[in-house]
Amino acid sequence: MSTHTPRILVLDEDRIMQDSLSQFLRREGYVVSTTDSPDAAVAKMESGQIDILLADLNIAGVKPGAFLRDIRRSHPQVVVILLTGYGSIEQAVDAIKAGAFDYLTKPIIDDEIRVTVEKAARQHALLFENYALRQQLDSRFGLENLIGRDAKVQKIVDVVNAVAEGRTTVLMTGESGTGKSLLARGIHQRSPRRDRPFIEISCGALPETLLESELFGHVKGSFTGAVSDKPGRFLSADGGTIFLDEINSASPAMQVKLLRVLQERKFEPVGSTQTTTVDVRVVLASNCDLQQLVAEQTFRQDLYYRINVVNIRMPSLRDRKGDIPLLAMHFLRLYCKEVGREIIGFTEAALAALTAYAWPGNVRELENAVEHSVVLSKRPQIDLSDLPETLHGVTGYDPFAEPRAALDGLFNGLLNDPMPLERALEMPERTIIKAALKRNNYNRQATASELDINRTTLYKKMRKYKLDVGGEEE
Repeated sequence: MSTHTPRILVLDEDRIMQDSLSQFLRREGYVVSTTDSPDAAVAKMESGQIDILLADLNIAGVKPGAFLRDIRRSHPQVVVILLTGYGSIEQAVDAIKAGAFDYLTKPIIDDEIRVTVEKAARQHALLFENYALRQQLDSRFGLENLIGRDAKVQKIVDVVNAVAEGRTTVLMTGESGTGKSLLARGIHQRSPRRDRPFIEISCGALPETLLESELFGHVKGSFTGAVSDKPGRFLSADGGTIFLDEINSASPAMQVKLLRVLQERKFEPVGSTQTTTVDVRVVLASNCDLQQLVAEQTFRQDLYYRINVVNIRMPSLRDRKGDIPLLAMHFLRLYCKEVGREIIGFTEAALAALTAYAWPGNVRELENAVEHSVVLSKRPQIDLSDLPETLHGVTGYDPFAEPRAALDGLFNGLLNDPMPLERALEMPERTIIKAALKRNNYNRQATASELDINRTTLYKKMRKYKLDVGGEEE
């Protein structure tokens, strides 16, 4: 909820009324300003300085209905209370329909205006909270999160912008983890249905008997365990969007029911003869080739043609490797903010491994890998040793690059700064042991085996070179 003191603007041509209302409302603890100009009131709203508008719109040249509708469209967070000296039930109804929160007749009674403004303040707090939640949804599920410079990604964005405004059925295909759920939410957020429900269900996660009830609902007693009526997901999504993931797993009987819903937006709950009609946009996804399933006669051809109105093919991550650094940095910023860490980026070795890896789990796997690294890293940059083990052996990663670079620097230094042989030999030995400890996640037994020495020798050398069990200098 918004906790700041509500800011009220009194719009009235009567200066005495302005002064009277402003003095009373200031005593009530509100921040109040006044004007006799509708244009000035609009300017204040455009600058974001007004939460509640108390307005007498009986002003020459102002059409109250049109004025209120403009405010509702352009400044939906502003709560309007209409004031008039000529009250009637018809006027009150018209004002509410046009967008006013309430309607008061002059002369204004103190208790009446006090209660009305308190209600308006609570209404503004709710509107503000809804706006903030919507901004969070836009931030997390907006198309801005479909990150990439690849031409395939840019084409997807263009298609979504073209279809978002309508009710056209959208089918997304592609491997698991490519972002189909994110894109479905992005379509919903860009549509006129954004303030209505977004319902997501995975058809492959439920058996057929439960899936029908989950989608269409059931009535009490329709099957064992149905102890009460239950609305289905389609009814819950009325006015909004329903996303059916893994549609390829729907049984033949379920495909018939879905075909009718898509064609007519009508269905009967399980155990009922009462037909329910819904206004819902349907977005579907499949991680299998539906055309192949049609050819194999495991997916209905008529249903395929019905859902394949707009087809968006989601590319795998390995097909757009150039976007991996962008995505990795996006997830790095996201999880650093979430866990309160400050990590500036990735080392060259880590980026090389991220880019070279095949990513069978696609973007979802990359996100998980970056989250893993943010949580476990102790350095200002994500290094390859911070990444999941599956990335340690991929092409493009040289596990000896770091110690080799350190030794090259050491020997170059020795050429210009001679020292006793015993001390000179200690420095590369310390570097090699430290690198081996890091590669083995500081497991002493594994490190000793790699170096072909026993654990006691390793421990003595760790003590000698002041390396603790965490691999850092004591």
